[in-house]
Amino acid sequence: MDTWLIVGLGNPGPSYAGNRHNVGAMVIDELAARAGATLRSHKARAVASEIRIGTLPGGAPGPRAVIARPLSYMNESGGPVAGLLSFFKIPVEHLVVVHDELDIPFADVRLKRGGGEGGHNGLKSITKSVGTRDYLRVRVGIGRPPGRMDAAAFVLKDFSGTERTELPFLLGDSADAIEKLVTDGLEATQQVFHSR
Repeated sequence: MDTWLIVGLGNPGPSYAGNRHNVGAMVIDELAARAGATLRSHKARAVASEIRIGTLPGGAPGPRAVIARPLSYMNESGGPVAGLLSFFKIPVEHLVVVHDELDIPFADVRLKRGGGEGGHNGLKSITKSVGTRDYLRVRVGIGRPPGRMDAAAFVLKDFSGTERTELPFLLGDSADAIEKLVTDGLEATQQVFHSR
């Protein structure tokens, strides 16, 4: 059974930890907690852990996966991702990138393979480093900035108080989507999460 690489994007360090831009990294922490795994430092400038993800029909543990958070800044995510793919010998078809998405309402989760980067510097860096856009994305909705607020400023702000009460559900839904994606495939997962 093939191994997957699931990478959650964000910026390193405590000052960024609660930012909207770090929601991808938060999803990886949720997956680690579910698996009882500890993310450990990896030479590819990331923290990573090997787990089994999801459950197969009949209750057997799901596929092997490496879950990881780059330790680089968002706009340099590509180096660590390419390094992890190479180290674990994982094909790019089995790369899942979890990231914040302005164009999706807060608390919605959408999935796709390939497509543009929509101005997302983390995705641009990954596309450049792995040489293709044709990887899977789990897009975690953070909504649009209010009024005339600049998008770059909005993503680097922490979630609002109201959003924080909903955040555990969003992280849970995102982790559920990833588990379903690796066990049941993209189309089946889209049917569930895109109909909500």
